[in-house]
Amino acid sequence: MRVLVIGSGAREHALVLALSRDPGVTAVLAAPGNAGIAQIAEQFPVDAASAEQVVALAKEQNVDLVVIGPEVPLVLGVADAVRAAGIACFGPSAAAARIEGSKAFAKDVMNTAGVRTAHSEVVDSPGVLDEALDRFGPTWVVKDDGLAAGKGVVVTADRAVARDHAAEILENGHPVLLESFLDGPEVSLFCLVDGETVVPLLPAQDHKRVGDGDTGPNTGGMGAYTPLPWLPAETVDVIVEEVVRPVAAELVNRGCGFSGLLYAGLAIGKDGPAVVEFNCRFGDPETQAVLALLESPLGEALAATANGTLAELPPLRWRDGAAVTVVLAAEYYPASPRTGDVITGAGADAEGVLHAGTKRNESGAIVSAGGRVLSVVGVGADLSAARDQAYATLAGIKLPGGHFRTDIGLAAVEGRITV
Repeated sequence: MRVLVIGSGAREHALVLALSRDPGVTAVLAAPGNAGIAQIAEQFPVDAASAEQVVALAKEQNVDLVVIGPEVPLVLGVADAVRAAGIACFGPSAAAARIEGSKAFAKDVMNTAGVRTAHSEVVDSPGVLDEALDRFGPTWVVKDDGLAAGKGVVVTADRAVARDHAAEILENGHPVLLESFLDGPEVSLFCLVDGETVVPLLPAQDHKRVGDGDTGPNTGGMGAYTPLPWLPAETVDVIVEEVVRPVAAELVNRGCGFSGLLYAGLAIGKDGPAVVEFNCRFGDPETQAVLALLESPLGEALAATANGTLAELPPLRWRDGAAVTVVLAAEYYPASPRTGDVITGAGADAEGVLHAGTKRNESGAIVSAGGRVLSVVGVGADLSAARDQAYATLAGIKLPGGHFRTDIGLAAVEGRITV
């Protein structure tokens, strides 16, 4: 099976790496890729958001399966175009991808399906913003209703900060989603979904804030770990039965059945799981940790989902232990990251180093080319050992002005998370 992976981040690097280890996969191609992916897969400089370019490449290279990593191509309908060309595609239709592309749509689906989530209200006019803000708090959750690469959310106890963020979203021409605050630790659960068939992966926890101790602004994710030692084993089954299956069934009822990876972000409060958000694709940086523990052939699982035979897939196998991902970010990220700095210690022989925002300069050196530059993955017998491995690897990597959190997974190791 020849597989084409669309995207250029560490998530795609993790997908390419896992696919390259699948004995049923004869070739892995990537578009557009990055400096790390180039070390293990042939790359093609296409626009990931262009259905025309992606389809043309898939045909030219005689690929059997296209795997779309980022959300933007999915929301724009690239998966629809690939399937229309007669090529299997892992990724939902544009209609189903609205579960991420429109938070208002996602809320409507959840309400109809009877899934617990935060109370919400859409504001599309500055004239009613203050009145709407008064109906929320004392902690305000303000979201861009559209795609915002994980950085369109502000959670704050300061009404002025909430108002400023909402006003900026409205000024940019997007509706604002106000939500009630959900307490409890957050969980990311990835599920392979084929219509109403749901196969969960390992639960993970993301670290969104830029600084240690969950301080500073939200980012696209500064690190993640799996599994979650504090999460009762039965909770995954509860999430599947009370959250993911009902939503998958409702999408089928609406004529836009989901095919691909449905990502449920949840808060585990005293009343059980409640949905914070849905994504229509593998999450980053959780994917890097989750796939590090997967023993089953990834290509087989993705192809079964894409071909409508997920119900026939053998149970997924996972290695014992834990995995931790730590993101190395460029200076000034998540604001306006500095790029073009030479990175050392992240070459082909660097075990556990996945590239995100990287490229090669004219001299052939690997340089930073984005905000989140690398994901460093550690695997160990337990979470503490996995953390040690990740940070030991990170110590050998140099990026001028680069920064990372030192506490990924630490609260779980120290037993400070309870449900």
